[in-house]
Amino acid sequence: MNVATQSEQSLYPFILTEEQEQLRKEIREFALREIAPHIMTWDEASTFPLDTVKKLGAMGLLGIIFPPEYGGAGLGYVDYALAIEELSAIDGSIGITVAAHNSLGSNHIFLAGDEVQRRKYIPRVASGEWLAAWGLTEPGSGSDASGARTTAVRKGDRYILNGNKTFITNGHYADVAVVIAVTDRSKGTHGLSAFIVEKGTKGFRPGKKENKLGLRASDTSELIFEDCEIPAENLLGAEGEGFIDAMRVLDGGRISIAALALGIARGALDAATKYVKERRQFGKAIAEFQGIQWKLADMATELDAARLLTQRAAVLKDAGRKVTRESSMAKLFSSEVAVRICDDAVQLFGGYGFIKDYPVEKFYRDVKLCTIGEGTSEIQRMVIGREILKVYPSRG
Repeated sequence: MNVATQSEQSLYPFILTEEQEQLRKEIREFALREIAPHIMTWDEASTFPLDTVKKLGAMGLLGIIFPPEYGGAGLGYVDYALAIEELSAIDGSIGITVAAHNSLGSNHIFLAGDEVQRRKYIPRVASGEWLAAWGLTEPGSGSDASGARTTAVRKGDRYILNGNKTFITNGHYADVAVVIAVTDRSKGTHGLSAFIVEKGTKGFRPGKKENKLGLRASDTSELIFEDCEIPAENLLGAEGEGFIDAMRVLDGGRISIAALALGIARGALDAATKYVKERRQFGKAIAEFQGIQWKLADMATELDAARLLTQRAAVLKDAGRKVTRESSMAKLFSSEVAVRICDDAVQLFGGYGFIKDYPVEKFYRDVKLCTIGEGTSEIQRMVIGREILKVYPSRG
């Protein structure tokens, strides 16, 4: 089966290794075979395709960034970004499910956990036996994490958690969640700590499932804690360091959201390119009109520029470099470019772009989350601005 699309011929600014090209093709073929036929059924019913997600685990995609000694695939962020983009070019719901599992819940355990915690949890999440979630956001605490109300109180050899988290990807289906809670309110963000909470723990349950605009086949829900007792050894990292570790987690997570945006935008561009070559008006294909060609040119150029930023961040991450600025730039630019590309794709389809029989209306709905999740565009600009100013210290 020929699965290449026109826009895939020059997707990458550097030559992929043979292994990376094979990975990309395998994921593309899987997505076309296992995901594409069900996209609108899952979307309309807001169905979480757990069986399909488990198959991705068997392929190694739920542990793609973790070392083989922990059951992972042992690949890097360049490979990871390729994987998320390929999945998202077919269905962003699957892309964000894999991204949240790898980058957030699982990766927080890997980055901040001790060896016992790593050995206990990473093989399970890397294989897809367990699905992971990550709980930072609360109803009254989004960008301002210092406003968190969920508490964790130490009592002997246990912590008691009370509160709730919202907008949690994989919330209903996660077997393990990393939860950020207040352990010392007087210290602001330095009073936040992270905890590992397993599904089935008394006092822990998923709450409301959100009815969303887009990415409807991904699971987004509340997590509720009511006198939830967990052993003290489930403290993840040092007490009071939860927020600092969360920021490290987000440095990598924002690369995956940039890749999610790239995939969604690429899917929309592919669909629009195919359509304008087939749609005829005034006696010829509308692709022959200069105005259409210029719009496609802008869409493709911005998409390639976004991919360059994303792959730069991924390459630096693989090299062990700090990527706070680079990942925020990639996430900011890719997400905002993707929104424009999907908007233009709907415009190129005309009235058909507003109809669910055609693919671009779903890409249009799905893409908006990319400018919101894992830090809004406004937060990304704040992060980037701070990083720029660090290079030029004030004189006085």
